[in-house]
Amino acid sequence: MTRSLTILGATGSIGRSTAEVVLAHREEFRVEAVVGGSNAEALAQVARRLGARFAALADEQSGPALKEALSGSGIGSGAGASAVTEAAERDADVVLAAISGTAGLRPIQAALKPGRRIALANKESLVCAGEAFMAEARRLGVEIMPVDSEHNALDQALAAGRNSDVETAVITASGGPFRTWSRERIAQASAAEASAHPVWSMGAKINIDSATLMNKGLELIEAHHLFGLGADKLDVLVHPEAIVHGLVQWTDGALTAGLALPDMKVPIANALRHRERLAMALPRLDLAAIGRLSFEKADETRFPCLALARAALRAGGAMPTILNAANEIAVAAFMAGKIKFYAISEKVETVCSIFSGRNMSAPVSISDALAIDHEAREAARQLVPV
Repeated sequence: MTRSLTILGATGSIGRSTAEVVLAHREEFRVEAVVGGSNAEALAQVARRLGARFAALADEQSGPALKEALSGSGIGSGAGASAVTEAAERDADVVLAAISGTAGLRPIQAALKPGRRIALANKESLVCAGEAFMAEARRLGVEIMPVDSEHNALDQALAAGRNSDVETAVITASGGPFRTWSRERIAQASAAEASAHPVWSMGAKINIDSATLMNKGLELIEAHHLFGLGADKLDVLVHPEAIVHGLVQWTDGALTAGLALPDMKVPIANALRHRERLAMALPRLDLAAIGRLSFEKADETRFPCLALARAALRAGGAMPTILNAANEIAVAAFMAGKIKFYAISEKVETVCSIFSGRNMSAPVSISDALAIDHEAREAARQLVPV
C-alpha cells in the first residue's frame, strides 16, 4: 500500500537521508509536502526530485525565490509560518519531523492528526514539552516512532517483552571526539575540535553536544517520554564502534540489543514503515569482520553535562526545558569563541540553579514550553560575555 509522506526539515541531513529511502522505494511512498528553512534552491531540488505536491520555506522572504525555482513544475509553494503549518497539516499518512530546535515545535504540533504516524527526529518536542506532546499524541491516536538510532533501537528491543519487566534501558554513545582526552586537555579544546565527530555526520551544534555528552542526557529525557521509563531505569554506555545503538536488560537476566551499521537510513526506514520492514540495499553488518565491540562507562567528571541532564530528568517539571534552553545559548557562545569548553556546563548549571527554587511545573502546552524556553534563554544570555 502506498503511503503519503510529508518531510519537515527536508534539506537537513535527516531529510536528505529520508529522500534516499523514498527514492529507493518509489512504489511505497507518495510525497505530499516538503519543508525547509531558507534555502529555496535546495528545497526546490528536493521537491522536484521527490515529486512533492507542495513545498514551504520557514523564511518568508525566500518565498519568491522558491516560487521561481519551482516554476513549470506544477508544485505549489509558500513561505513563512503559515505556509509551514499548511504543509504540516496537509493530508499525509506519515510526517517525518526533522526540523531542528524549538523552531520545530509548532509545525510538529500542527502535524498531530488522528491516525497519523510521526517519525520523530526533533529532540525539543520531547525535551521541552514531552508530557504535553505525548499526552496530545495519545489523545489523538497518533503513533510516535523515533528516528534517532538509539531510540529506534530501543523501540525494537522493547518489543521483546513488557515494560514492567525492564530492568534498565541503555542508549549508547560513541564518546565523541574527546573520549580519550584528559580533563585538562578537554578544557583547552577549540570549537573546531569539539565539532569533529568521529562517527556521525551532523550539524556543528549537535556535534558539540556529542562532545559534551549533553546529547546523551537529552536522549535519556526523550527515552523517558517515548517509553514511559523512569530515570532509574535509563542509562548510557559508551560504545566507540557505534554498532550497538540500544540495549534492554530484562529482570530475568536476558539482554536484548539493537545493532546496525551507523547509517541513518536504517532507523528512518524502520520509522516510516514500522513493523513492515523495507528492504534496503545497504551494507550488511559483518560481526566477524568487525571482530570486537567495546564498551565503557560514561565519565561524568570529564563530561558534567550528562550529570546535569540526569539531574534535570530526575527533577522533572520544567527543568528539562530550562536545561535545553541554557545549553543552546552556552553552546552558541562556545562556538562564537566567547567561552571555554567547560564553561558550557558551568553556564547550564548556573541557569538550572536559578530556576530550581521556583518549583516550575512541566509545560502544559507548546506555548507554555516556548515561554519557559524564552525565559531560560534570557537568563543564560546574562551569563555570556558580550
